[in-house]
Amino acid sequence: MPEADSQPDLAAILASELRAIASKLKRRLRDQAGSGDLTPSQVAVVLRLEKDGPTTVSALARAEGMRPQSMGAAIAPLEAAGLVEGRPDPHDGRQTILSLSDQCLALLRDGRAARQDWLTRTIAARLSPGEQKTLGIAVDLLKRLVDD
Repeated sequence: MPEADSQPDLAAILASELRAIASKLKRRLRDQAGSGDLTPSQVAVVLRLEKDGPTTVSALARAEGMRPQSMGAAIAPLEAAGLVEGRPDPHDGRQTILSLSDQCLALLRDGRAARQDWLTRTIAARLSPGEQKTLGIAVDLLKRLVDD
């Protein structure tokens, strides 16, 4: 039997496997929602607007750690696709307030529903009731890892 010092660290093995599994699950869920041809920066813009609400290009750029010019380039195709709408800032006519369109909100809602449906069906089809209970315990442990 190898000495304890020469055995791989269990926490490091679990961390590596968990990261790989989380990455694969994220890809599978993304495939279910069909996020279209949005770039990662465009997805970040949409999610930021959803989370924080309407705001200016400058504020979005600051929040995402981007230059305003780069943010403008990310927003332009979203506006052209009808996903983001701009209206004049009532307090500063030089600024435009950006918000998500109803079309975008519906796409977000439908995408989340598709991911939820796929994951629910996959859990039910591939895991026994006992395994589902074990998964519930694992989910509680994962929550402890990420909760502050």
